[in-house]
Amino acid sequence: MLHAKAKWNITEADDDQVEKLAQELQIEPLLARLLIARGMTNIEQAKAFLDEGTDWNHDPFLLDGMGEAVSRIRLAIEQGEKIRIYGDYDADGISSTVLMIHLLNQMQATFDYYIPHRIHEGYGLNNKALDLALQQGVQLIITVDTGISAVEEIAYARQLGLEVIVTDHHEPPEHLPQECIIINPKKPGCPYPFKQLAGVGVAFKLAQALLGRWPSELLEFAAIGTVADLMPLLNENRMIVKQGLKRMQSSSNPGIRALFDAAGINLKDINSTHIGFTLAPRINASGRLEHADDAVRLLITDNQQDAEQMAYQLDQLNKERQRIVEEMTKQAYEIVQESKSAPLKQVLVVAQEDWNVGVVGIVASKLVDKYYRPTLVLSIDKETGLAKGSARSIAGYDLYQALSHCQDLLDHYGGHQAAAGLTLSREHLPELERRLNLLAEEWLCSDDFTPYMNVDMVCSLKEIGVTTVQQLELLGPFGMGNPTPKVIISNAAYKELRTIGKEQQHVKITLKTSKDESAATLDAVGFHKSALLPWISSTAAMDVLGELSINEWNGVRKPQVMIQDLRIAHMQLFDWRGIAKIEPKLAELAERVDGRSSGGDARAGILMFHTSNTSMLGSIVNKLPVWVLAKENGNSLMPSNELARQSNLSMVTDMILFDLPSELSSLGAALSSAVGMERVYAIFYQGGTVYEGALPSRDMFKTVYGAVQQQAAASPSAAFIASLSKRSGLSSSLIQFMLDVFTEVGLITQSAGSYRLVVKPDKKDLTQSQIYQNRQLHVEVEQALLYSSAQELHEWLMEQKQQSNKPLLEGII
Repeated sequence: MLHAKAKWNITEADDDQVEKLAQELQIEPLLARLLIARGMTNIEQAKAFLDEGTDWNHDPFLLDGMGEAVSRIRLAIEQGEKIRIYGDYDADGISSTVLMIHLLNQMQATFDYYIPHRIHEGYGLNNKALDLALQQGVQLIITVDTGISAVEEIAYARQLGLEVIVTDHHEPPEHLPQECIIINPKKPGCPYPFKQLAGVGVAFKLAQALLGRWPSELLEFAAIGTVADLMPLLNENRMIVKQGLKRMQSSSNPGIRALFDAAGINLKDINSTHIGFTLAPRINASGRLEHADDAVRLLITDNQQDAEQMAYQLDQLNKERQRIVEEMTKQAYEIVQESKSAPLKQVLVVAQEDWNVGVVGIVASKLVDKYYRPTLVLSIDKETGLAKGSARSIAGYDLYQALSHCQDLLDHYGGHQAAAGLTLSREHLPELERRLNLLAEEWLCSDDFTPYMNVDMVCSLKEIGVTTVQQLELLGPFGMGNPTPKVIISNAAYKELRTIGKEQQHVKITLKTSKDESAATLDAVGFHKSALLPWISSTAAMDVLGELSINEWNGVRKPQVMIQDLRIAHMQLFDWRGIAKIEPKLAELAERVDGRSSGGDARAGILMFHTSNTSMLGSIVNKLPVWVLAKENGNSLMPSNELARQSNLSMVTDMILFDLPSELSSLGAALSSAVGMERVYAIFYQGGTVYEGALPSRDMFKTVYGAVQQQAAASPSAAFIASLSKRSGLSSSLIQFMLDVFTEVGLITQSAGSYRLVVKPDKKDLTQSQIYQNRQLHVEVEQALLYSSAQELHEWLMEQKQQSNKPLLEGII
């Protein structure tokens, strides 16, 4: 077995509905099934989704405050007032600022822009920036992607005589800023039908209202912020991003072209994933490590040479950001794991002095990925004692609401259910952690700490082709709220399994549906999943959960699946028969189980059938529990070391079968006792006794008996056996076995070192010999356990575990 990291929630679709939809729309059945899985069950609904109609272009004046904002901005332009765009330093805030710059340039306004420094000023409006605006002759401030929580700052701006228009999309606080115009679809009482616009989406709707048309020339910037801020790609957002991507694929913006060129991405291939994982991180890098002005200047320049130089600098800055994130994440893991004996808290609060406050949100996301807990990561300023940070959450835990319950501890906070930012004094951190965990106890249950993966469908390899995967793009663009389709390829074997990447941190599996080497195959790639390899056996039948895509290499296009999760539902066999060095192999397994990278609780144990073989374990006897089921113990299951005495065979998940049992029934009973067994490691060490895998035939017995009879004179036993072996071609050990059987049943005797026939013996049945019967049992053991293929041995072990119904009781030494 191999446990999945998440719970899989598989959407069911009616086959008749699928067939009907596929025929009506002339699409692949796989695409029809996915449409139904996404809730589009009728023809009109599905067709509208695929045709990307304009029904989602909502009237911008439905946004409360839009009419007043448009009037005030037009008045400012007519009267030549100086307008200041006040933005934010993340990709949404930067793209919002850039969009407004292009808009106000079109409208020939007198304006400039201002984005606070993340480290020196922090998020949102601040009084020093407002003082500066007054000094520089600003009369009207338009915020983008910020301002909804700036109650005190906007009150101060009004005291200075500055007018403010707030455009924002964050959750409104209980008390809104006064004496200003607010445009926010989440504002209480706002009738706008779509509440999930990004900050740049709100700015885009303001542009639409001011221009009196759909501002297609601004779609690229709107798409960047919408994807980067993880807004659901549904309704109007999907329309904005889909159209924005089309424009981006032939973009004339020097900054966008230069950024993708620096990342090695061809413009014609751009999709929403490239925005989220290529463009946005480079735009964000400026605000995280330097100043967001760098990214703004890049996206507003008309000079291609300048754009290339600035894009290169952002690319280098992003690499430095990646290095800092890696270092901080490692430190954060160490903080979380400091007390291994204590249970993991339900909400993680990790803080350290002088961490880079610009990347704490990324580190928080990485901790959520690893531990699946709501997580806060904060940097503490040694001089001021202020802790500034970001929080990321899981389903069921609303961060904004949680922080609202703790607002008396906080100097500042803002955000939404899944992400938030906050500032507080370091002495309040323990109390904040305590309260957030109390809320988790109230809001969450144990199941909430296992992530869910929604799966659109189960499919077979034969359904997956280049054309089918290309059609899936019609459901895009993909992102939050409209995720890339996830499919399960069930019960797949593999043809090849290997690690790839510079540091061999990724895995590539060539899946196949049958044992036939010529069967259809599909490449499956798992990023940062190389730790799975040791947990997958050669006989595994895997269920692979992933996202389908096209891989193009040297002009050849092939479908592939990007692995998101993987499970093996059956007991696995790892064939270690014949390994040269047993102890290092066992030591590696003991260490791997202790680190446990495959999910679930793992416990390894060794089962032996001969007490004499325990000496072969060496130092492993101090690392793994050992049980012995041997004839010399009266066929009782006995713990052989202290680790076994403190444990129980039923708790073992990874069972090592060290040596050969005397008979198969013993192994069957032992397998039945190991009720928790998920993986079997078959070594079957023979202890120096190698049987030849078969019983002698009747003719072989006649040959040996005749040879004893025909001896001209009594010969020493060794000499007789050597001579007979040379003449007959039988091995010496096999001849010795037959002589022992004859001796036991009284057909020959051995005296004075030589063999002689018994005169007038009673008629004997050789099969009644205990030596013969023991050999017969050994032959059965060897045939089943030594001379079988890995697949045959796996099937035999599975059968034995299912049939055995008499589990052994552990004895006490």
